[in-house]
Amino acid sequence: MDKLSAGDYKPFLKEITEKIRNSQYEAMRTLNTALIRLYWDIGKEIYEQQQQKGWGKSIVEVLAGELKKEFPDVKGFSSRNLWNMRNFYVTYQADEKLQPMVAEISWTKNLVIMEKCKEDLEREFYIRMTKRYGWTKDVLINHIENHSYEKYLLNQTNFDKTVPEQYREQAKLAVKDQYLFDFMELSNEHSERELEQGLISHVREFLAEMGGTFTFIGNQYHVKVDNEDFYIDLLLFHRKLKCLVAIELKIGTFMPEFAGKMQFYLTALDEIVKLPDENPSIGIIICKEKKRTIVEYALKNIGKPIGVASYQISNTLPEDLKSLLPSPDEIEKRMALLD
Repeated sequence: MDKLSAGDYKPFLKEITEKIRNSQYEAMRTLNTALIRLYWDIGKEIYEQQQQKGWGKSIVEVLAGELKKEFPDVKGFSSRNLWNMRNFYVTYQADEKLQPMVAEISWTKNLVIMEKCKEDLEREFYIRMTKRYGWTKDVLINHIENHSYEKYLLNQTNFDKTVPEQYREQAKLAVKDQYLFDFMELSNEHSERELEQGLISHVREFLAEMGGTFTFIGNQYHVKVDNEDFYIDLLLFHRKLKCLVAIELKIGTFMPEFAGKMQFYLTALDEIVKLPDENPSIGIIICKEKKRTIVEYALKNIGKPIGVASYQISNTLPEDLKSLLPSPDEIEKRMALLD
């Protein structure tokens, strides 16, 4: 038998392993699509029979009992799940756009979205985000309960004037209106240093809350300009936008001068740190509170792309913000960028 060195067979082993994993993933995806299609067809039959024969909910009890006799080893045909299938069909039967999308995520996640979201555009957002970022059921529930849909749509940036059109909408999706840092144990009276250290100590949860397409570069990132030292609170990199993202943390209310300081940081990053093949840097100022009109005025004539967000350590969405959501047409445009 020939002796093989690790250098000889390791690349070969890696290639075979990747092929197997890709095959397993494809098999799982195909199986999930077939399962969702089956549940859709069953739900449709139940609904149509109810409409034609006037049957009530009791039909699912009878059907569940008969299916258990016929398929004793098969799970998924309980009366509760059969009723879910019926509601699944009713929810999406009139929406030709969402019908193919629901087969791209698991049945369990579909149930979460169907039960917790009341509007089609909101359901579309969470279906697309779940598919794109591979959210688990618990992560999906957390995003829904944290109002991620609304927080993405309400964000305040000057990107319409400062970001090239080809990735402008994608950049808007990189900034939320509000971030929830409930994974940290912070008192109501905390310093900016404590906030920064808390985020660094929970960097995985922090990046997940930021949106899933960021990588962490460093905190108190040093930039030297004309022999003077400056330090950016947090520096991230957005993989899809291919740009540096500077984050400044403020424990008080947003002040207009914060935008000027961020513009200076972004200029320094673009001149000194940015690589030639990267896009211009983006800044996000995260404050404890903000007044929307003051933010609007502060960003109006700023030449660098900046977003301003607030943060909280408990989960609420003020009712007065819900009236500020974009029009359905604008939401549709942003949704298309989640694929």
